Amino acid sequence: MREYFTQMEAAKKGIVTPEMKIVAEKEKMDVEKLRDLVAKGQVCIPCNINHKNISPEGIGTGLKTKVNVNLGISGDKRDYEEEFKKVDLAIQYGCEAIMDLSNYGKTNTFRKKLIEKSPAMIGTVPMYDAIGYLEKDLQDMEVKDFLEVIEAHAKEGVDFMTIHAGLTRRAVEFLKKQERLTNIVSRGGSLLFAWMETKKQENPLYEYYDQVLDILRKYDVTISLGDGLRPGSNHDSTDAGQLAELIELGYLTKRAWEKDVQVMVEGPGHMAINEIAANMQIQKRLCYGAPFYVLGPLVTDIAPGYDHITSAIGGAIAASSGADFLCYVTPAEHLRLPDVEDVKEGIIATKIAAHAADIAKGIPGARDWDNKMSDARRRLAWEEMFGLAIDEEKARRYFNSRPVEVKDSCSMCGKMCAMRTVNRILEGKDINI
Repeated sequence: MREYFTQMEAAKKGIVTPEMKIVAEKEKMDVEKLRDLVAKGQVCIPCNINHKNISPEGIGTGLKTKVNVNLGISGDKRDYEEEFKKVDLAIQYGCEAIMDLSNYGKTNTFRKKLIEKSPAMIGTVPMYDAIGYLEKDLQDMEVKDFLEVIEAHAKEGVDFMTIHAGLTRRAVEFLKKQERLTNIVSRGGSLLFAWMETKKQENPLYEYYDQVLDILRKYDVTISLGDGLRPGSNHDSTDAGQLAELIELGYLTKRAWEKDVQVMVEGPGHMAINEIAANMQIQKRLCYGAPFYVLGPLVTDIAPGYDHITSAIGGAIAASSGADFLCYVTPAEHLRLPDVEDVKEGIIATKIAAHAADIAKGIPGARDWDNKMSDARRRLAWEEMFGLAIDEEKARRYFNSRPVEVKDSCSMCGKMCAMRTVNRILEGKDINI
């Protein structure tokens, strides 16, 4: 019989769990230091007691930046086989989390198979699923209905859930006074806003927050406090609505910790480069150092079809400035449900951003990968370079697409390759250009 319900409760009691040992080894961190960070809430280990084949990961202070992949079934495209191909890509490229954002029909069939298959942690937004799961119109839902869906997801083995509990009536009033260009862009936030306005009631996830926490604690589900008022354009970033909600999320963080529920806090959306670092610091201050999970942020609004790039730019800056967890963005953002190739592009771009940030943060071992690649480049060891590349297949395909006359160079420089020239001189050979 376990002496604790959650990783946080164990950490507070001085217990090092098996999951903590695994994470400490992955992160090259002393396990007692990790336990202390979990006890303080600065690190979370999302690990539902019913997700049996999970490979535990830590998110937070001093740890590698983690990457999440969104996927799921929609009403316009119900191809389960394609969604599982996306799952395979996420696992292949070492993404630490997969969020099932399915919003059509009885989504639990897909979700149960996903949890059974995936060693990555699984996240959901129960609000998305409520309408299909309960077969009710939004305006007909009651508080018990929202709690029922949260418990169903928890029982199935979901490791973390986005709960938009900070979107209070007070925060909505701030929103209404703002002249936003894009209003509410959070899908879950918009649904709650519609329910609140229709019912003339407070957000049920806020009003009944203690009951939500009791469910999450029972299964050791990490709460990901959703930012329903995140900016959906550069124009709307760091406004009163965003910050009013963030202040509320700080209070909700402490209330979760009091019940030994692990917490992540979600952040913006769209934001100009010059605002990113300050936003990361504000979040950490207002939310007491809780792990921060960001979508992007996208640093410009003009690049549909290339938003994996706008997001990677913002993600690298955000993570190097304190964010702990990046949600990938694909080239299909704002345009369509991503296909398998879109998902691959989004994963690669976000993994690059996370790794670049880890180098900047001085994460132990982060630079080793780059040093190995640089050493292989100096030696013109092409097979080693391909093996070290974040996308081996693409690197090999590009190299082979333009045949070379000189085997120890590429078609860019040929015999004038700088590496080749210096190597031959140092070895006492004729450069033979």
